[in-house]
Amino acid sequence: MIQRRTLLAASLATPALAQTLTRVQLRLKWLPQTQFAGFYLAVERGHYRAEGLDLTINPGGPNIQGETIVASGAEQFGLTGGTDSFFAARERQLPVLCIGITHQITPFVFVAKRASNINNLEDFRGKRVTAWFTGAHLVLYGMLASRGITRESVNIQPQQVSVTPFINGETDVCAATWYNELNIIRARLGGDANLRLFAAEDFGISIPRDTLVVNQAFAGANPRAVEGFLRASIKGWREAKAEPAAALESVMKIAPTLDRAHQIAMLPEAIRLMQAGPAATQGLFALDAGVILRAHDFFVEQRVLQAPLDLAAAFRPEFLNAIPLAERMA
Repeated sequence: MIQRRTLLAASLATPALAQTLTRVQLRLKWLPQTQFAGFYLAVERGHYRAEGLDLTINPGGPNIQGETIVASGAEQFGLTGGTDSFFAARERQLPVLCIGITHQITPFVFVAKRASNINNLEDFRGKRVTAWFTGAHLVLYGMLASRGITRESVNIQPQQVSVTPFINGETDVCAATWYNELNIIRARLGGDANLRLFAAEDFGISIPRDTLVVNQAFAGANPRAVEGFLRASIKGWREAKAEPAAALESVMKIAPTLDRAHQIAMLPEAIRLMQAGPAATQGLFALDAGVILRAHDFFVEQRVLQAPLDLAAAFRPEFLNAIPLAERMA
């Protein structure tokens, strides 16, 4: 009889518990892949529910602007393109706050074939160079300027989603994320021995990307929910690093048609970017004021921003800082 009463009490308590959960949504910057594995693993293992959140992850895509969706209040959280797109959102006075940065250094690199005899940036002159005109082209402009090379001396064109034109020799240099396109290029062209890589950090430029944003009104009314979202997300990513096989499966369950080998190669590179730079001492999603200021000043210099922004109002580290540093370290 006691056992029956206990089971009955538990069954009655479950709906009540479910009603206490706050429903929230996270909009990703792209389609499901292991670049986002920590978030999927955290959902699968109930980490958000443990924080009182019923989280739904929505995929992104080429025509989806996460900052705009989050600003509207239709969704509460977003993993958006980068500091550049977030700066632009704040310049448009969209009510979004940055509560974390996923990739702590520039997540893409410019790639040339060794056979092309492009050995340094000076060799970009007169060459066909492609870059994504969603921020990567600005980094390229800055890299060229750091060596006194005018952008007009380089044949710079918008880059397609596919890197096939570069592989086929239709372009001389292309942009590639460390965790995605570069793996494809390496596999098709025989590895780094046949490539030359030009990283922004080697030219004094660092543009952190994949920013975590939150609706400003939601954050003001629900600070504990924001802290809980970050705590659960960090836990998911820590487990993704420790258990890559489980992280992979959490994504493959969502998108079973993905190329498994490609996803396996993507995950450690994504984690490396997350642990780079300030994250080594400040933990995952670190908001380093110095790094943010330098990125901001770069975009002001490139005249992407018309005037300096109030960075203290836009970047809000208090939600991360509410989580002990030991729990934020990967």
